[in-house]
Amino acid sequence: MSKSEITYANAINQAISEEMRKDDTVFMLGEDIGVYGGAFGVSVGMVEEFSEKRIIDTPISETAIVGLAIGAAMNGMRPIVEIMFSDFITVCFDMIVNQAAKIKYMFGGVPKLPFVLRTAAGCGTGAAAQHSQSLEALLCHIPGLKVVVPSTPYDAKGLLKAAIHDNNPVIFLEQKKLYRTKGFVPDEDYEIELGKADIKREGSDATIITYGRMVLTSLAAAETLSKEGINVEVIDLRTLIPLDKETLIESIKKTKHCIIVHEAVKTGGFGAEISAMLTESEAFFYLDAPIIRLGAYDIPVPFSPILEQAAVPDEEKICEAVRKSLS
Repeated sequence: MSKSEITYANAINQAISEEMRKDDTVFMLGEDIGVYGGAFGVSVGMVEEFSEKRIIDTPISETAIVGLAIGAAMNGMRPIVEIMFSDFITVCFDMIVNQAAKIKYMFGGVPKLPFVLRTAAGCGTGAAAQHSQSLEALLCHIPGLKVVVPSTPYDAKGLLKAAIHDNNPVIFLEQKKLYRTKGFVPDEDYEIELGKADIKREGSDATIITYGRMVLTSLAAAETLSKEGINVEVIDLRTLIPLDKETLIESIKKTKHCIIVHEAVKTGGFGAEISAMLTESEAFFYLDAPIIRLGAYDIPVPFSPILEQAAVPDEEKICEAVRKSLS
């Protein structure tokens, strides 16, 4: 299989473009996604190929954007919404929580709702408190939504294709620091099933469970720890809802130590759900130490680059947590 090295942003562009070429019902809408090419350049060149009828620049009204997409999905279209920053989903939470997530249930499962909401999440770019949050735990709490957080160009393209093909609302969180990262992606068409975690690094001494940008940080920490003779397994969840519980349980049964890492604040973060799930499963009886959760401090994301970096888990904090688990 031939492969090309592309950026995370290019991978998302390719996934959408390829699906739009195959299916006239797929279209994208959002703020500044046309001539401007999107706030992070993801849609550069797309309006020239697909026209303004399918790459739709919208007014600055997140509620209207998501409401339009829901209506279109119920009428046979496959809309892809781009919300510029994930913080802005709070503006249209009624549409996401009370409409998109509930419509199939309230209408007896009859309507299909093939609706993808893409948005840039997380910190690391100095965008301050209102443009840097990681709100995945809010979304995972809502029955009816699927939540996807890819960490590599390969995963981003394959998972986005699966999300576009899904007949349910999918929230697709793209960590903004990852847009310029590169990775190899098959030239042939492919997709990755939602709900399947990926073991990014096999190990025997401890398991790190993570997702998004923290996958790269955790892999760096695992490499550092390997020089100390500590062999760490790194699992990338890729999809938070549905969650691949089996892969996590089997890894803990093997390594007997668990560290959960995410960029979102620790209190109420998705790591707590993973920890509870493992504690309530057979994996609990294999643990040789308490599960450790690493998240951001419970503060708004600072504007200062130094404080912003200090507020979230980094390589050294992850290494310290692994050592503590094994001590």
